[in-house]
Amino acid sequence: MNVVGEAHESPRAPMQFLVIAHDHTDDEALVRRLVVRERHLAAARRTIESGNMLIGGAILDDEGRMVGSMTVVSFPDRATFDEWLRNVPYMKNNVWERVEVYPYHVAVMRDGRREMVPSLNEQE
Repeated sequence: MNVVGEAHESPRAPMQFLVIAHDHTDDEALVRRLVVRERHLAAARRTIESGNMLIGGAILDDEGRMVGSMTVVSFPDRATFDEWLRNVPYMKNNVWERVEVYPYHVAVMRDGRREMVPSLNEQE
């Protein structure tokens, strides 16, 4: 029971981020991606298992070639997210040229579940 004037800390909702990463476009870009791909996928599996990654995959061009990546992740705070991003194998191995990061809010997922976060109206 909360008493008026009593200090009450509510648990902080995790922060979600949409990450859109564009690969370099030089002649060796795809080679660099393929060289570290298994390491990158292993790291992604660990991030899924930890509950921090909700979805991830390759962005394809019209011919089906991998030209970037996207993921939706959830971390306790921006600093933890930034540390994770710095250590992503595609970041560390010069695969990604440009990375866009957006605050994100999962509303629905295919199986009807959604991560437990306050509604947008509750986040003030």
